[in-house]
Amino acid sequence: MQKIYYTVQESETGWRVDGLMKKKLFFGSNKIASLKRVDGGICLDGKQVYTNVRVRAGEVLSVIIEDVDGFNPAPPVDIPLSFFYEDEYLVVLNKQAGLATQGPPEIGDRTVAGAISFLWGREKSFHPISRLDRGTSGLMLIAKNGYVHDRLRRQLHTEELCRKYLAVVRGIPHPPAADIDLPIKRENEESLKRIIADDGKPSLSHYVTLETKGDTSLVEVTPYTGRTHQIRVHMSAIGHPIIGDWLYGEETEEISRPALHSYLLTFLHPISGKILTFTSSLPSDMELLWKKK
Repeated sequence: MQKIYYTVQESETGWRVDGLMKKKLFFGSNKIASLKRVDGGICLDGKQVYTNVRVRAGEVLSVIIEDVDGFNPAPPVDIPLSFFYEDEYLVVLNKQAGLATQGPPEIGDRTVAGAISFLWGREKSFHPISRLDRGTSGLMLIAKNGYVHDRLRRQLHTEELCRKYLAVVRGIPHPPAADIDLPIKRENEESLKRIIADDGKPSLSHYVTLETKGDTSLVEVTPYTGRTHQIRVHMSAIGHPIIGDWLYGEETEEISRPALHSYLLTFLHPISGKILTFTSSLPSDMELLWKKK
């Protein structure tokens, strides 16, 4: 079973095991309670202990972080995936357009969840940190267990985790760089579409125009919140819909999906503590679209 280890410091002598797990290893109360029932779940110097035990400097606390009862409900499907990075705790995927992240059976089997189910087996839970729309390509972060997932999710919308996207949009934005601070909500309970509305959830994006050709622009967009379709909704709301976005702009023969690509990802590795940065170049369909302008 996969574990993490922590050496008790002099200043932590006398702390309870559960207090150390919460304050230094960032475990929640529910997870601690579940680990009490796991053989070898919480150990001090290799021996299983109760969480009310007081620790001493130099002792080593070890805790299982692997999903004990993991399960991926997505049926396995053999779809090639391109990983930019992989270790025992997480992967960075370069997702192709046309794959949903996950979803109900009616969307078919072309999901990242299904592909991961095929690669890792259904006994491994699927833990995406953030989801990319079916039509959006690019970098996507996936944890290999619930503990790492929770640690990374805490980084979302903080300075520790940054995501940037490239989009080809209609028109030339004025000003060339600005925040888009517009609340978003679902159009109605049955609709996939999101709209700008005063009673929507606070939503903030920042765009920078990188290049223009005629009546088309290549922009970099950074989402500071994580609403569904946020970038697509925000760019459409300021009059510059993403080319190929049939839901918030118009269909076109120029490209078969929204010209949106997750090209930069930076995060703090929750186990090693290292800052990792990855970049992904424009996929061929977006590159061809831009060259033709």
